[in-house]
Amino acid sequence: MMSLLSKVVRGGARATTAARPSVASGMVAEGAPGRVLRRPLALGFHTTPARCSVKDRSTQQAEDIAAAAGGSNARTDESITVEYPTDDKLPSSQPVTGAGRAGVHVFPTLATFSLQGKVGVVTGGARGLGLVMGQGMVISGADLAIVDLNKEEAAKQAKSIVERFRKDQPEAKKLPKVTAHYADVSDPASVESCIAEIIAEHGKIDNLVTSAGFTENFEAIKYPIDRMRKLWGVNVDGTYLFATAIARHLMERKSKGSMVFIGSMSGSIVNVPQPQAPYNAAKAAVRHLAASLSVEWAKAGIRVNCISPGYMLTALTQKILDDNPDLQKQWTSLIPQGRMGSPEDLMGPVTFLLSDASSYVTGADLRVDGGYTVT
Repeated sequence: MMSLLSKVVRGGARATTAARPSVASGMVAEGAPGRVLRRPLALGFHTTPARCSVKDRSTQQAEDIAAAAGGSNARTDESITVEYPTDDKLPSSQPVTGAGRAGVHVFPTLATFSLQGKVGVVTGGARGLGLVMGQGMVISGADLAIVDLNKEEAAKQAKSIVERFRKDQPEAKKLPKVTAHYADVSDPASVESCIAEIIAEHGKIDNLVTSAGFTENFEAIKYPIDRMRKLWGVNVDGTYLFATAIARHLMERKSKGSMVFIGSMSGSIVNVPQPQAPYNAAKAAVRHLAASLSVEWAKAGIRVNCISPGYMLTALTQKILDDNPDLQKQWTSLIPQGRMGSPEDLMGPVTFLLSDASSYVTGADLRVDGGYTVT
């Protein structure tokens, strides 16, 4: 769930230009993905101890510069953890307002960006990044199936998206069809049942966005294996199961389709100081899975791409910042753009990759991170 905070802070003397958090899940990062019980630990930060020894001036200056950049070393710190609320206490997300008039090109744009007539599926779509990306699909003309462990929240948000559409487009002759569905994305039987339900409701599936996912902060040597398996089950197995099930459906229909896997910049870099090796490896697997499936399914007309969000300001990360107001400066100190991303920053990229505007793009990893991974 890059909607759950997928990172906390990137310390270290890596750049002087300007470290951050994310969600699931883009996240979510990563959205409102399947969740497991998370270790309730307080946020903390490693501080450089007072120096007692005499050092030469160049060494002292180097250490002062490093400390000013956010930390004396670019390394993980086992004390950096995030207290994740239980599922019933997660903050509810709100559909984006002022995101654009749905169904009418108020501003001129290419027709190929339209998702008119398409049916999209978003896993982990009841909160955070998944919810906003789903709304972006609806604004662009698609009907939508929201999939989440919390079907009640998914149903609430499905209604909210339609109501938002009605307000933005009062003269629309046809309202989008937005439905809510339950699935444990890591369970093959649950996934197959969910896909069958969506097809029964909508008649078909054209697009998929896999936003279900979550992270935890554990030192690798202390990570409980059952939790690690659950993390991989949601982030990796869940992506694979939904992708292959919908690919079979598209192949049976002899229809083209487009999928977007929500990875993370953590699949390309190592976040510091929080230790999260299994999550980083899982997101690297998601990224390469997208590349591999894009080649395997190219002959069937099915495109598969990946979006790798950086630190995103979701309802959950905002709650953490409200509780810890000094963290935002540290979180953003290594982002060249100087800010965390907002969920709306993913609306355009996901619409582009799902639409015919990207018909010759497959196997790509689009990093939406404010420049973090290139510094």
